Amino acid sequence: MTLTIGALRAEPGRKTRGCLPADIGTTTVDVPLILVCGSRPGPRVVITGGVHGGEFIGVDAATRLAGLLEPDEVAGQVVICPVANPPAVYGGRLNISPLDGVNINRVFPGDKDGGPTDRMAAWLFEHLVDGADAYVDLHSGGIDQRLLDFVGYRRTSDDELSAKIRAMAHAVGYERVIFGTSPDGGNSHAAANRRGIPSILVETGQLGDRDPATVSRLLDGLYRLLHHLGVIEAPQHLAPVAVRPRDWIWTGEVESPAAGLWHPDAVTGDEVTEGQTIGRIIDPADGAGLKVSAVSTGTIIYNMNGLTVRPGTHLAAIATPHD
Repeated sequence: MTLTIGALRAEPGRKTRGCLPADIGTTTVDVPLILVCGSRPGPRVVITGGVHGGEFIGVDAATRLAGLLEPDEVAGQVVICPVANPPAVYGGRLNISPLDGVNINRVFPGDKDGGPTDRMAAWLFEHLVDGADAYVDLHSGGIDQRLLDFVGYRRTSDDELSAKIRAMAHAVGYERVIFGTSPDGGNSHAAANRRGIPSILVETGQLGDRDPATVSRLLDGLYRLLHHLGVIEAPQHLAPVAVRPRDWIWTGEVESPAAGLWHPDAVTGDEVTEGQTIGRIIDPADGAGLKVSAVSTGTIIYNMNGLTVRPGTHLAAIATPHD
């Protein structure tokens, strides 16, 4: 079956590269796409990187995967979008768009009549995500964030869908598989889940890392996942997974209550207890400090490494093993 997205078209057994224009109101941006149409029937899998700026591992891994996948090795169709949010990737280095200051991963599935970021999210769902049999969104710790690798997924009210999502998350082969208890919210994978599409989030690397070994780690996970989904045969180059994936559950997020300078006392990988002081926000004008406490007990999976924060900045996310 021919794979067609906008003006791009890939016949069975062919690979097509190009860009599609996305009108996001105040401007039009070019979204790069690689369409790999397999020589045999199978699922349609969509992979996005570059939803956030400053998260380079997913962009690099998606680009490399697009070059490595050959249509005659593929069953089904693989749609790869290495830079899903060009304004944030090229115009900024943080997770918000410089066009409107909005984090796209809080507004999916978007609004085609909204602001630039809402329109960008709506374009991605209309052209890429809707109609997919599986969706994978690639992220990493940005330039100001320390992070432990993990796969994120959401539980839904549909037991069959939830089982498919969890199996996808475990297939990546990462040690930590962290779930949320509902598909609510504006995250890409949650919004896709609400439309019945099995979807996961993969977080690899930290501090704006672009190290080839880190990219390879993610590529290996994507190969495992594509094999699990029946898209490719078992890759011969992959070593067995060293550690069995384990379910964790999110227990809380700590947000900055004020603008100022962030001085953490507990960082990624540390065990904390509810109410424990995990850092202070210093007012640069008078030097006064405001204590920040853990909202739950568990392990800090990612934390803010940057110095300057504003109200609502995510300072830490906490999870604990569930199984």
